[in-house]
Order: sequence, then structure tokens, then C-alpha cells
Amino acid sequence: MPDDLPDNLILSDETIPAGAYWTGVIPRWSTLRITDVDGAGAAALLAYNAEQPSERYNAPDTTKVQNMVFLTEGWLLLSDLGRVLFSITADTSGGQETLAGGTTPATVVDRYGDGGTYLKRRNQRYSNDRDNFVAALGRHGLDQRDIVPNVNLFARVEVDDDGGMRFVETRRAGCHVDLRAEMNVLAVLSATPHVLDPSPVWRPGPLRATVWRSPPPTASDRCRTRSDEARRAFDNTDAYWSRWQARGAA
Repeated sequence: MPDDLPDNLILSDETIPAGAYWTGVIPRWSTLRITDVDGAGAAALLAYNAEQPSERYNAPDTTKVQNMVFLTEGWLLLSDLGRVLFSITADTSGGQETLAGGTTPATVVDRYGDGGTYLKRRNQRYSNDRDNFVAALGRHGLDQRDIVPNVNLFARVEVDDDGGMRFVETRRAGCHVDLRAEMNVLAVLSATPHVLDPSPVWRPGPLRATVWRSPPPTASDRCRTRSDEARRAFDNTDAYWSRWQARGAA
């Protein structure tokens, strides 16, 4: 667990094996720290409103509203209803990219060759984001229809003049990103290589997912006050949360 956190604040602390997936519900105002243990840059993230999963992370709105495609400390992951799912409260990696999306069985075979099935290679098979997302979402009554374009953590992609995307090497072992949940958030992680990773060898790395009780944001919180758009998104989120709590108490 992070060395600076008292044991009584830790809700969970798990290692995600290379190529595997993880899923969990992060309570409002708790923080999910994702650590790139080996510097593989293999981390794809999806996020949903845990109480109403039809509301989920929306890449176009996240980038358009904030005028930013590389998310780092102070930026937000927005839902398709204009509310805040996660705030990025710390980032030692230099950014998370929102453009390239995740891997599929076809993209993995195209780059690395046929990595076999679980029956043939067990945990050494070449897994991919789409299959991992389907398996993880199935634990919550969701399926492939609920997969949307994801965020790729610990990764940077640049767009060339002709519109092509190019992977930029920025990976470092041990870097982390902290995501504070602004509602109860269902998070899904896939520890598989980035879809544009230029390596000819399939080499995912393990991730560490640590959840702890973080303090509620203050009125001057950087994420809440970065822009007028951020303030409106938080107003929408706080109003939703108040209504949801009132329904629960009725």
C-alpha cells in the first residue's frame, strides 16, 4: 500500500497480474490509486455510475468540455450526462491519453501473432482489452454492449499532420495516478499493452489498485475550480448525489 497512508484508511490493495483485469466499486470521495509496477504502460480504464451503469465515461465530452486530450492532475473524467465520475488528484506519470481506445482480438493477432487460447496457454495467452472488459462487466450484469472508448493510463499518443496516431514513449516503472470518485463509480481495468505499443513482443505488466478513504474536496479544490465548465459539471454531480441520497432515505 502507499507508504503515506495509515492502515485504517485502506479499503483494498490488490495486484492485477499482467494481462488480467480488475473491477471494483469506488465509493464517493474515496480514491483509486493505479500504479504501473513495471513501467509497461499497460492499463486501459472504463468507468460507470455504479448506481446507474447506463451513465458511463464519455471520451468526446471529456476532451471537448476541457479542451484537452491528455488528462493529468486537475482534470476530470466526465460521464455522458455531464457529471464527474473521477477527478485526477495526483499523477506522476505525465498523462493519460483519450484517443486510441483499447485492443481487440484482431489487433492483438495483427501485431503479435496468434497467442493461443486459455485452453492452450492458460495465463500466458495474449489477452486483450475487449475480452477483459466483457469478462469484468459480466460480473456486474453488463455485457459487450456497454463497452465504450476507454482511457489509456500511463500512455501518450501524438497526432501527425495526416491524422495518424503515433505512440510516444514515456513509460516509467512505479508511476501512479490517483482518481477520486465523485459518485459511487464502477471501475474496470485491463492490464494489457496499449493498442499502438510499437513493441513486436507482447509484454504486459502488472498493475496495483489501491483504494482508500480520502478527505472530501474543499471549496477551493483544484479539480472543482479549474474552469466554469468544471464547476457546472460538479454542480450537476452534487445535485444528482443529493437526489440519490434523498431517494435512498425515503
